[in-house]
Amino acid sequence: MPAAFLARLIAIAAAFALLAQPAAAQSILRDAETEALLNDMAAPLIEAAGLAPGNVSIVLVNDPSINAFVSSGQAVYLHSGLIDAADTANEVQGVIAHELGHITGGHVIRGGEAVGVATNISLVSMLLGVAAAVAGAGDAAMGVIMAGQQAAMGKFLAFTRVQESSADAAGAAYLSKAGISGRGSLAFFGKLQNQEFRYGYSQKDEATFGRTHPLSGDRIATLREDYIADPAWDKQDDAALQTRFERVKAKLSGYLARPERTLRDFPDSMTGVPARYARAYAYHKNAMIPQALAETDALLAMDPTDPYFLELKGQVLLESGQPDEALEPLRKAAAMTNNEPLIAAVFGHALIATEDKSNFEEAEGVLRAAVARDRLNPFAWYQLGVVYAARGDMARARLASAEQQVMSRQYETALRSAQAAEAGLPQGSPDWLRAQDIAMQARAMLEQDGRNR
Repeated sequence: MPAAFLARLIAIAAAFALLAQPAAAQSILRDAETEALLNDMAAPLIEAAGLAPGNVSIVLVNDPSINAFVSSGQAVYLHSGLIDAADTANEVQGVIAHELGHITGGHVIRGGEAVGVATNISLVSMLLGVAAAVAGAGDAAMGVIMAGQQAAMGKFLAFTRVQESSADAAGAAYLSKAGISGRGSLAFFGKLQNQEFRYGYSQKDEATFGRTHPLSGDRIATLREDYIADPAWDKQDDAALQTRFERVKAKLSGYLARPERTLRDFPDSMTGVPARYARAYAYHKNAMIPQALAETDALLAMDPTDPYFLELKGQVLLESGQPDEALEPLRKAAAMTNNEPLIAAVFGHALIATEDKSNFEEAEGVLRAAVARDRLNPFAWYQLGVVYAARGDMARARLASAEQQVMSRQYETALRSAQAAEAGLPQGSPDWLRAQDIAMQARAMLEQDGRNR
């Protein structure tokens, strides 16, 4: 068999292997204010979809592209680029409603089935092609394989387009049931259509064959009539939700964008909360601490009781080497939010960073409360491990490290830490059992990684 032909077979097999793999791990952005906003935006839609609110997570992914997706479990992932592109909270709610349609439709599971069918078609055509090649009909073999690949890919793409249309319809139903206007949904589809025009995507009917999604123009045309006829069409957007969205959007921009871009987009002449939020992050990233603190103080002058303004001031002080000064605003922020886990984790870190041993008992209490409410917080687990190690409780320090490492996909290290913790903990205790659980999880992931190689 010619080397070039064999290479082609390997490339085709690899392409379908990639389709069959789960979504790669991406960087998750966590912020107390942002998560509270997204949860409040999604709550009426989750209820309308007939899902249990506590079982659905809205997760923000650090990715500049305009995208959203669902993965295994009931989790909706929104790209940071989508938040940046949206002008209103209502637009994002339209996206969330669509993604909930994927969850209720079982599309993640059924998508795996579609990949399996397409892969089977692909493998059959490859086997026929190999047989033809062995018989000496190289050109015919390639024709068989390419025809098979086209059929397989066409079947898979057609399946995903049907899923997208189904999720569009479900999303529209959830918006209607929740009493939320579909104007934002149509507006966001308009943004996607403009992006298609900008990147030169063909809008002809025949171009649909090679796409995972229907054309945005077709989606708009399909949904517009239903949205306009819905009683919620003329309902005004929630003003309080929109105000919070503008804050979070500016905060996210200040955190992710280059400082020069942020300072250009939010000049000193803009004195509202979003602009000051964005500039505070830009100045902080540029190590311009007096300017960053001036912005946080201006925010607190507007509302001294806003816990997120207090959190920001404490964060700037802590990360600029002033942990003692950071304690007061962070303690207030934690108290005002009933020890919200992400804020409590920063407060615990500040207590430790003072290097004052008299603060460590408070730090342990704060951090234990944080991980009890949010176990998926590797930063809090790391800080808790520091506290345990400082007081000589190495078994629990290793257990906390194992918790942090397994969440960070450091499975070999997590396994070693869990085994060391198990050896030093009282047999049969809750912590001893947890160490066993982490060790089993780490072994399973290592075995899975080995099978996938």
